[in-house]
Amino acid sequence: MKPQDVVTGKSSLWIFGYGSLVWKPDFKYKRSKVGFIKGYKRRFWHGDNFHRGDDEMPGRVVTLIEEDDACTWGVAFEVTGAQVEESLKYLNVREAVRGGYLTRTVQFFPRGTNQSSVQALLYIATPDNPIFLGPASTEEIAAQIAVCKGKSGHNIEYLLRLAEFMRVSCPEVDDPHLFSIEAALLTTITPILLAAQKPVELL
Repeated sequence: MKPQDVVTGKSSLWIFGYGSLVWKPDFKYKRSKVGFIKGYKRRFWHGDNFHRGDDEMPGRVVTLIEEDDACTWGVAFEVTGAQVEESLKYLNVREAVRGGYLTRTVQFFPRGTNQSSVQALLYIATPDNPIFLGPASTEEIAAQIAVCKGKSGHNIEYLLRLAEFMRVSCPEVDDPHLFSIEAALLTTITPILLAAQKPVELL
C-alpha cells in the first residue's frame, strides 16, 4: 500500500510513531496525541545501516510484529493541508528509502476518556526486508546497540530516548522488551563510563 492511497480525497492525516518519531518527528504537524494501537508488539528486530549503524555494523531499531493480544504505545501526529504532502515526502526518504519500512493503516486509540479512535498511517519493517535481523537474546541486542553508530547518531541514544519517552509519557505502561534491553545496555556500559571518569595515574 502506498501512502498516497490513504490520503486520496482527504485534507488531513494521522501518522503513528513508535520509535524515533516519538521524540524526533522532524516534520510540521497540527497536533499530537499519546496513545496506542492494537494487534502489534514493538521489537528491536530491524537492522539499520543508515541512521543508527552502517553496512558493516548495522544497528538495531524497532519495528512492529503482529500479535493479537498485544498493543504498542506511541504518538500520533495529525498533519493537515500542505503538511500532508510535505510529511509524506520527508518520511518516504527517512523511513522507506533509508530504513526499508513499508506503510500500513491501523486504528489509533488516544489515551484518555471520551477519545475516539482514528485511522493512522504507520511505517513497519517486515521479515522479508533484506536488513531485517529478527529475534535475539536481550544481551545480544544490547551488546549490538552499545557499539553501533550511524548518520543520525549512536544506537544507544535511540534506545535510551525511546525508554525515556515511555517512562515520561506512558508511566502506567510496562514494556518488558524495551526496558530489559535498556537495563542490559546500562549494565554493559556503566562500568566503562565509570572507568573513563577515573583520573589517570602517572607512573
